[in-house]
Amino acid sequence: MRLEDGEEQHDFSAGHAPVLPREVLQALSPRPNDVYVDLTAGRGGHAVRVAKVVGPSGRVVLFDLDQSNLAFAAGRVREATGVTTNSMHASFASVARELNALGLTADLVLADLGFASTQVDDPARGLSFMRDGPLDMRLDASSGMTAAEFLASASERDLGEVIARFGEEPLARKIAAKIVAARAVSSISTTAQLADLVREAYGSRARTSRLHPATKTFQALRIAVNDELGALSALLDAISTAARRIAEGRPTWLRPGARVAIIGFHSLEDRLVKQCFAEMCKSGLADEITDGPVVSSEAESAENPRARSAKLRAVTVGRARD
Repeated sequence: MRLEDGEEQHDFSAGHAPVLPREVLQALSPRPNDVYVDLTAGRGGHAVRVAKVVGPSGRVVLFDLDQSNLAFAAGRVREATGVTTNSMHASFASVARELNALGLTADLVLADLGFASTQVDDPARGLSFMRDGPLDMRLDASSGMTAAEFLASASERDLGEVIARFGEEPLARKIAAKIVAARAVSSISTTAQLADLVREAYGSRARTSRLHPATKTFQALRIAVNDELGALSALLDAISTAARRIAEGRPTWLRPGARVAIIGFHSLEDRLVKQCFAEMCKSGLADEITDGPVVSSEAESAENPRARSAKLRAVTVGRARD
């Protein structure tokens, strides 16, 4: 399925370019009248493309933890397509409950597990060490513990385990010890403070590190603060449960033959998705759409570096659509 004339593959006009736009359309293969559920609406890049195909008789349901991005995406979809849109300021872990409450059954589901450029480029969100800002890291800025609060309260052991598990950082224990020693003197409240502490923990290794020394620690704290892997596990469980209900002929939030696509950006996410989809296919509950992970082209990676680590996997749940 091609993009419409004049619609660029890498469109940054909304402050964020969706990754793998052509590949997502191919995997989902939307049709008129479909109910499309975008579990991570972001700036609406994927949703607009799918909505143009499902048309006025279709439905788009948008989930996002970021209220500002959710409102922007919903407005963008309605303005560009006129498709009826529902906005859910909620975690995608609650998708089954929310769709049941709406009385809807999904034909197409997408979860793009990356975060929007508007979030990472905003110093106030605290997601990046490239610009100094408050150490927040929450994707839902209206609730939950900030990264600064987590650093202030977690034990050295817990800090080390989080950084090692979610960041796959070999110097996790050393970094945790450095953080605990520093917070005994003064609070750690900014991204620059944390990045400097990690660099100090690296010592001379910082000069030869391929990545910025703080990369893995920031990833780990963001995952922990937002319980990202817990939410993903809950989503995958909801998909597996729906697949079993379909096989048993029982109603659920996914329509038989629904197409489900998930884009992961690091090994922890992709491993969970790969294992879940493989088990569903082995059990006869789903069929693989993508032959292994789909990755970005050289052209897309060059224009949109954040696409380089993206991996798309997709399955058809239940019997194939007619």
